[in-house]
Amino acid sequence: MNESFMKEKPVFQLIVSMSLPMVISMLVNSLYNIVDSLFVARISEDAMTALSLVFPIQNFINAVGIGFGIGINAVIALNLGAGKPEKADAAASCGMFLSVLHGLFMTVAGIAVMPRFLMTFTSSEAVIDLGLRYSVIAFSFTIIITLGMSFEKLFQSVGRMKITMASLMCGCVANIVLDPMLIFGIGPFPELGIEGAALATGIGQSISLIIYLTVYFVYPIPVKIKRKALIPDKSCALRLYAVGIPAILNIALPSVLISSLNAILAPYSEVYILILGIYYKLQTFLYLPANGLVQGMRPIIGYNYGAGEYRRVRKIYDIVLIMSASIMAFGTLICIIIPGPLMSLFTSNPETIKNGETALRMISLGFIVSSVTVASSGALEGLGKGLPSLIVSLFRYIIIIIPAAFILCRIFGPVGVWNAFWITEIITAAVSFAAFKRSVKTAKAH
Repeated sequence: MNESFMKEKPVFQLIVSMSLPMVISMLVNSLYNIVDSLFVARISEDAMTALSLVFPIQNFINAVGIGFGIGINAVIALNLGAGKPEKADAAASCGMFLSVLHGLFMTVAGIAVMPRFLMTFTSSEAVIDLGLRYSVIAFSFTIIITLGMSFEKLFQSVGRMKITMASLMCGCVANIVLDPMLIFGIGPFPELGIEGAALATGIGQSISLIIYLTVYFVYPIPVKIKRKALIPDKSCALRLYAVGIPAILNIALPSVLISSLNAILAPYSEVYILILGIYYKLQTFLYLPANGLVQGMRPIIGYNYGAGEYRRVRKIYDIVLIMSASIMAFGTLICIIIPGPLMSLFTSNPETIKNGETALRMISLGFIVSSVTVASSGALEGLGKGLPSLIVSLFRYIIIIIPAAFILCRIFGPVGVWNAFWITEIITAAVSFAAFKRSVKTAKAH
């Protein structure tokens, strides 16, 4: 099967055809994130706080799976664009083997670290107990997560976006359906409480992986996982990690950020930790669809870059940037107009809702400009430029926002943390755009 359509089809149509399935699946994934949290919030506010505290470690596990998958995706797409299918096969095979090793290690480490991690941010025995009960089950599915993410990026690298859409949607829908049944004991299921939420998530992830495996063996794709290439070749592994490690760090850095902001907000009240957790659930409705655009862009921009089509590379970037900005503009309006009803989805506490309204309005001021960073980072990853992408993420999640939040919090109280978000987005947008322009200019020069 031929992937030359990636450099022949009109750019806008190509982006829509590649990105739309992923945007739809990301919207369903966003719905799952919201629904999952809504059901957990119905258990108790302590359960929602526990979920917020576990989130950074969950995000790190997902970051390793997605980030290394991006490395697999980029190396495959670049090799296909350069006409080297055997190297694309080697990247897929080596990548799958390493994904299993990553999952095994994180299963053990994640379960072991959670008690101490939770006690760092709360002294509530109820919250700690709920967090441990949720995380032990959730982290038991880590190998399934890392393998599923790798297969997702494998199919995306050859343009099979509808398969990844179907797999992700089936997993998310199963999760949404199972959540109330397992949490509250509906029908034949026992009432499992917060453990039910974790189990529903794990079952949904398992269904997605089963679909990927079934399709891979029944319907052939151009890239093959070969037994003889499973054991990592040094040069292949180094190339995967050269893109994968920066991508992992890019996605994992929000975990560092959230934990740091939790530590800054904790002395004031656990209400602010809950607000931060609710915000990160709500923002998935914007950033996951934007990420869907980026997922559609990565293989296209990587293929065209590998084929030397630099004019198309720039056009692909421009169109994705405009589409991302449109999504963010919609999110800004919603957060400014109805922040109260959004917060009341997760809590009935008047104090939490009032402070949450202020947080959403302030944070949303940076949404539109953040589309520059989202598009630029995704483009850099697709071009195989892992280090510049990592530098952009360091600015966005560590270098600017944590010191700004710490300083502004000392001056204005918790409100200072919310202002640190939009300040950071403006600075990071400038850095990311400059990094992308330099990467394309350097490629042209060579």
